[in-house]
Amino acid sequence: MGFGIIPLLDALTRRAFLSAGLRSESIDVDSDTTIRCWLPQSLPLSDLQYPNSEAYSTKHNCNEHNTKPPLVLIHGFGPAATWQWRAQVRVLARQFDLIVPELVFFGKSTTRSAERSEKFQATVVAKLLTALGLHGGVFGVVGTSYGGFVAYHLARMMGEKRIGKVVIASSDLGKGEEDDQTLRERAGGVESVEDLMLPRTTDNLRKLIRLAFRRPPPFMPDFVLREVLRSLYKDNMDQKMELIKGVTVGNKDLFKLYPLPQDVLIIWESMMAYFPWTRHSISRKSSEIMQN
Repeated sequence: MGFGIIPLLDALTRRAFLSAGLRSESIDVDSDTTIRCWLPQSLPLSDLQYPNSEAYSTKHNCNEHNTKPPLVLIHGFGPAATWQWRAQVRVLARQFDLIVPELVFFGKSTTRSAERSEKFQATVVAKLLTALGLHGGVFGVVGTSYGGFVAYHLARMMGEKRIGKVVIASSDLGKGEEDDQTLRERAGGVESVEDLMLPRTTDNLRKLIRLAFRRPPPFMPDFVLREVLRSLYKDNMDQKMELIKGVTVGNKDLFKLYPLPQDVLIIWESMMAYFPWTRHSISRKSSEIMQN
């Protein structure tokens, strides 16, 4: 086996999580679905053997017994959660008990369910929180890109008594077909959003990186991009394609955007290439998401 840069980088991303006091666990949230997630030391491994027990639920009544409030980080499309949150976890872990799930078909999270919508992903995250025994108290949730769609649904279904604050970053809940067309054009001409979000060629991966990074690498040799495709994008490709096709946001027949009652922070910047909002559109779309 030859040397590869991706395994080294993957080890560094995992080390960032470990140094933040997090550990990786697999939790069966129901008979069909297993979620791999990163959890704080305040959720002991021994307790997770019986996560729904009354003693466990009482002991981990969220904010009542923990000194730090819990915060759920929901990643977007792309590599596993460790790659997407590696730069944030150590800073956030100083103030929050972080719960970082890998969404279904990302990392080692799996399901036998045929459901593929972002609302299903939110349902799975809600089941995870229940399976962890965190029945009381209030969570914060942060979602980026596709994870912003999931965070919105999670906040809607759990309500303001469970989800207190919501952060939606780089995510356009008010997008339409014209936004997808604009995205394809900004990418330099791809046939579909799926070709961009799930690249199978080095050319499409290069286009994705140029959109996803504010300062993309000036030189991206094909041999490195091939390793990225092989190591980070190959697994569960068919299922992830179904997830993209299953997104209801932007489908007028399947999704209607209602304002959230929670405190909502929308993070946006003019250089955001996935969802390039104008000043006018961010004002309009923000009012559609935030109640006040």
